[in-house]
Amino acid sequence: MSYITETITNLLHQTAFFNLTGGNFIMILVACVFLYLAIRRGFEPLLLVPIAFGMLLVNIYPDIFAGPEQMSNGIGGLFHYFYLLDEWSILPSLIFLGVGAMTDFGPLIANPISFLLGAAAQFGIFGAYFLAILFGFNDKAAAAVSIIGGADGPTSIFLAGKLSQSGLMGPIAVAAYSYMALVPIIQPPFMKLFTTKKERAIKMENLRPVSKLERILFPIIVTIVVCTILPTTAPLVGMLMLGNLFRESGVVRQLSETASNALMYIVVILLGTSVGASTSAEAFLNWTTIKIVILGLVAFMFGTIAGVLFGKLLCWITKGKINPLIGSAGVSAVPMAARVSQKVGAEEDPTNFLLMHAMGPNVAGVIGTAVAAGVFMAIFGI
Repeated sequence: MSYITETITNLLHQTAFFNLTGGNFIMILVACVFLYLAIRRGFEPLLLVPIAFGMLLVNIYPDIFAGPEQMSNGIGGLFHYFYLLDEWSILPSLIFLGVGAMTDFGPLIANPISFLLGAAAQFGIFGAYFLAILFGFNDKAAAAVSIIGGADGPTSIFLAGKLSQSGLMGPIAVAAYSYMALVPIIQPPFMKLFTTKKERAIKMENLRPVSKLERILFPIIVTIVVCTILPTTAPLVGMLMLGNLFRESGVVRQLSETASNALMYIVVILLGTSVGASTSAEAFLNWTTIKIVILGLVAFMFGTIAGVLFGKLLCWITKGKINPLIGSAGVSAVPMAARVSQKVGAEEDPTNFLLMHAMGPNVAGVIGTAVAAGVFMAIFGI
């Protein structure tokens, strides 16, 4: 009888109920909210579903993220090894390879002024950097936090790892991906606040056709120029441009399809679940995380506003040929930010098609955020 009692007691104490804290229940609730937003509302489900599920699992079974030194058998949890690929910059770089293979750079090539709009949207990053220092972060931590303003999860993870801010990587990555998913909610109010109805209704001229030679030369030239000036950006910019060269060269169709489909989705699963698993209640529910979330939102808002205001300036310079709404797409949430520009413009005039025009600044924003990360690494001698 005592054997049966002892066995039942051991089984009961192996359940999660005896180990869950109030913080774990809060994080489980947050994970369920993220799943709702992803599944019911359609907010970047490819990102939020794996992140939310990783968050759910680690707060039920913390050992799934434990390192070898924390385990009695010396073998780490599943997500620990996934997370190492984040820290080593492998998964962020592979994400950029897939993005390059999926993305048409034609709108950026056809309208090079988009580079300026993409650059203007990076103002939020550098503005948040100084604000983060005022919030008490050291210079490297401030840089890692401020890059959230680019709404670029892979770059945020990449920079945090390079600046040895692994302890902040989880909150930074979750904040960055959350804001990427919430672009349709966060951006429109600021886009409307800083533009007039007349400006939002501006119809832009059709983009010129881009030749195959231009499409092939573009990734090669960008790689040479950017990586020569900022060699530390090579893992991100280099892989982004390699993926695009796969797409545009026309001679490696299998590589292009693999990078943009199978490989991309495998990497998203590994990265999303490992990032979500870094949000245990002990690691996530603290004042530092709250400051990171606030600063990330401020940076993203500033980036959106800066892009729109610079779009207004270009609208004035070109005498109404540029719709300022496309400036908001300068953050690098591809292609969500471009779709938001299209949606807000179509609300004023359903016949107005801004999507392809907005894709120019959107792609430029991806490059711009990577360059911003490279600037920080150069400043700190990484």
